[in-house]
This record gives sequence, structure tokens and C-alpha cells, in this order.
Amino acid sequence: MDIQVRNKKAFVANGGRAHDAALPWLVFVHGAAMDHSAWYLQTRYFAYHGFNVAAVDLPGHGRSEGPLVSTIGGMADWLAELLDALGAPSATIAGHSMGALTALDFAARYPSKIDKLALLGVANPMPVGQPLLDAAEADDHAAFDMITLFGLAKQSQLGGNPTPGLWMSGCVTRLQEESDAGVLFNDFTACNNYQDGEEAAAAVDAGSIVIVGAEDRMTAPKSARALAAQIKGAEVSIIPGSGHMMMLETPDEVIAALKKIL
Repeated sequence: MDIQVRNKKAFVANGGRAHDAALPWLVFVHGAAMDHSAWYLQTRYFAYHGFNVAAVDLPGHGRSEGPLVSTIGGMADWLAELLDALGAPSATIAGHSMGALTALDFAARYPSKIDKLALLGVANPMPVGQPLLDAAEADDHAAFDMITLFGLAKQSQLGGNPTPGLWMSGCVTRLQEESDAGVLFNDFTACNNYQDGEEAAAAVDAGSIVIVGAEDRMTAPKSARALAAQIKGAEVSIIPGSGHMMMLETPDEVIAALKKIL
């Protein structure tokens, strides 16, 4: 569905069910150079299990109009305006990778708008390796290849997806290929430059969970645990056999982890 945020079209996926003012809100925020479809299995499940679901396309991503937002704090501010446009007084926010930093910053600075917080594939800080950053700046397809290679667990690259017919490597690569030129570099720069994570983590006052794949080579479990330790009362869920793209690799386990705080 399309809504207006800052007089621009913003797209949110509702999981196939119309929103109901009586239900709580669950908002999903995607990672770098991705869009709402990264969450399609989770949005479908929770839309039919008691939530208003909104999987967002950040500005300049997917079906949302630009311009791109160049900072994590700016994305968090846009997210707050999106909730207002949806008529959602507050929501549980689940973010992946760049979206997790956005969710963290949002939870710290908009405490009245946050119900619960789920951070997937997250680290603080979240530096981007120079070869990957250079490839993204040059709009070199090698950047997508590196993300696919390092973002999936080894087993995921061999097959065995629980969703019949889903090719994980192809899905991850194609999703990034759908993004416009400059989007990946914008997003990686935002992650690379974000320096407020420790302060934000200390300010979060909501039930929280940090979810990470045991074989994540982009935001390692050690880094995820370190961030969780900075958030009061945060749970940690390590998903065996999963890499950074856990929503695709182990969708049922991600749903189970989210249910721990929902």
C-alpha cells in the first residue's frame, strides 16, 4: 500500500491483511540496498497472528520515492513520520542490519513510539570493509557478489531452503540488483558513519531482543552479544546454521525468536 510521508510516496507491505485500529503495530525495516520483500515470510505470518504489519521501503528503495536519506538518524526520523502517517501511536520495530541501526536509534530518541525492539544482524559500530565500500561507490556488481557470498551461511549457498523452489543466493543478489545506482553506497556510508550506537543502546527502555545467525560473517555473534549487553534486559537469540540473511535462510527460526518478545 502507498502512503504519503514528507509529501512523497512511501510503500509499506501489510502482509496481505488490511490494518485494524484495534491491533498493535509491528514495523519491519530492511537493510542496505534491499526493500520490504526481504521480510515477506515474516510479514505474512504476523499479519495473520494478531498484528498490523508494515514492512517499509525506506526512501529511494523499492517502491518508495526518493530522495535517499544519508544518515541513520535521518532514517529514524523518517520512520517516526511514517508511523504518524499510518496512524500508529507506537509500534514494535524489527530492523535488519542497516535497518537494525535505524530501529535502535529510533527506539532511543522516540521512546513514546516504541513498544518492543528487535535487532537482527546487528553490530555497533557497523564498519564496512574498504573493498566493499569502494565497489559500492563505483556501482560495481562485485559489491553485490561480496554481500551474497559473505551474507549467507555456507549451507544456504548449497540449497535446502525450507521454502520449496527458493534460491537464496539468487534472491539476495537479485534483490540488490533491483536497487538504483548509488543506493548501496549511500546505505553503507550511513552504517559506516553511525557513531551513536552505544549512547542509543543505553537509552533504550523497551523489551528488546538481538537476533543473529551463528554463521554471520558480516555482523558476528560476538559483536551482536556486545551490543545486547548495552541494552537493559535485552535477550539474545543465536540461530544455528544461519548467516546474515536470516529472514530468508531460517524464516521459521526468526519468527520464533520474534515471538519471544511479542
